Amino acid sequence: MKSRLTYCQINDVVKEINKAVVSKYKILHQPKKSMSSVARNLYHRFIDEETKDTKGQYFIVEADIKEFTALKADKRFHVILNILRHCRRLSEIRGGGLTRYVIT
Repeated sequence: MKSRLTYCQINDVVKEINKAVVSKYKILHQPKKSMSSVARNLYHRFIDEETKDTKGQYFIVEADIKEFTALKADKRFHVILNILRHCRRLSEIRGGGLTRYVIT
């Protein structure tokens, strides 16, 4: 499953995913009055992406990865997500046209 990937590459992706999660939930926990219009638009997008399955759990979607990190959602990235799912570090919830990656 790991193929030609090194543990260092996998750990770098994990760090980038953690950065994206921190950035996303920093915006969600901000008071609405202190938000800029860009942050408010992101806030509403985050609220729309949440479902009853993801309530109370930390999750990200591919748009969050593109927004908050320099990673590309290419084949290598999806292979690394597959490895993390296999190790039970992520779980995948599909629905509503989005794939949500829940941090476990």
